[in-house]
Amino acid sequence: MNMGGLSGLDDLNEMYESIILDHYRNPRKSEKIENSDFEINVNNPFCGDELFIQLKINEGIVDDLSISGNGCAISQSSGSLLAESIQNLNKDQILILITNVRKMMKDEDISEEDRDSLGDIEALEGVKKFPVRIKCALLGWAGLEDLIKDKMTS
Repeated sequence: MNMGGLSGLDDLNEMYESIILDHYRNPRKSEKIENSDFEINVNNPFCGDELFIQLKINEGIVDDLSISGNGCAISQSSGSLLAESIQNLNKDQILILITNVRKMMKDEDISEEDRDSLGDIEALEGVKKFPVRIKCALLGWAGLEDLIKDKMTS
């Protein structure tokens, strides 16, 4: 029985797990910023996950940001991956990214080009095997979407 393909899948899963753990243990952009333009607190009352998102905008572009909080490894690493991915993006680019993350997490059709644009965020894809944890992974993304739809101009 040829198990060659399984070994590659195991390696990929290990790489994704290491990305998630690295972002959980060493969250990116978690230091609060002074004089942020927009802020939002988001939480999941069912499991206690919480994130505080701050954005500083310059000419319609995310110039600086902070995402900090408490909760499970999935919500916190997802927040860190989010922070790494939206620096220097505008509102429309962020909304496209959020849509692609949501498609990936909900197993909806996503083009190869859009999937490739996710980079390390793709490490969260394994979470969809555990439907109750999808909300943990999407907490920061949903909060960011609410924040920029209400406050940020294109």
